[in-house]
Amino acid sequence: MNFIAHFGKYIKMLGGIVNRPENLRMYWRETFRQMNHIGVGSLIIVGIISLFIGAVSAIQFAYQLEGSLVPIYMLGYIIRDMMIIELAPTLSCLLLAGKVGSNIASELGTMRISEQIDALEIMGINSTSYLIAPKLIAGIIIIPPLVVISAFLGIYGGLIAAEGYGIPGVMFEKGLLYLFDSFNVFIMLVKAVVFAFILTSVACYQGYYVSGGALDIGKASTRAVVFGSILIIASDYILALLLT
Repeated sequence: MNFIAHFGKYIKMLGGIVNRPENLRMYWRETFRQMNHIGVGSLIIVGIISLFIGAVSAIQFAYQLEGSLVPIYMLGYIIRDMMIIELAPTLSCLLLAGKVGSNIASELGTMRISEQIDALEIMGINSTSYLIAPKLIAGIIIIPPLVVISAFLGIYGGLIAAEGYGIPGVMFEKGLLYLFDSFNVFIMLVKAVVFAFILTSVACYQGYYVSGGALDIGKASTRAVVFGSILIIASDYILALLLT
């Protein structure tokens, strides 16, 4: 019953953001601010982690391919598909669920505890639409490009690591072009959009409905990260079944 109550409040929150904005210019301004906060603010950490994930994966697979009958150029093929289909969208969004999700939950939770949300509603402003819609739209718009950058840097990191391991870059690049299927890029973008919606909406829900004091804001941030990460992994499994 507690799950049904929370799910009902979550759907009610999502329904509240589709109302017509009172001031469209302010909504777009806030949306661009959130895009800068979510995208630009996370670019460095996502890039560094993706670069090293690709490098480590290349070294591990190169070690496994040694002495086998599998051509060494298949390393590029493995790194390419692994980054595009799975690692770039999933790891990037799990990272953002921790960084961005906790920040959103804390921001909205602080506004709820300090009665700023109540003040907006007293003034006749749809607080759900004004506070949550820009964050949701910004996440859906800016996170897929972050995932694309993550995939590119992961593959580039694999190339650097392969050359350092003694594998010619030409062989790695041959594997990158081997049996390339553009549908895998579509899978990556679909995952990025779904994960972006999950991590932003869950964080908004946890922060918007927080009650109590400062300690409860911390708990809401933790729940936003935990539930967002679990739902991302679960939806990753469902999307893998549906799309592949």
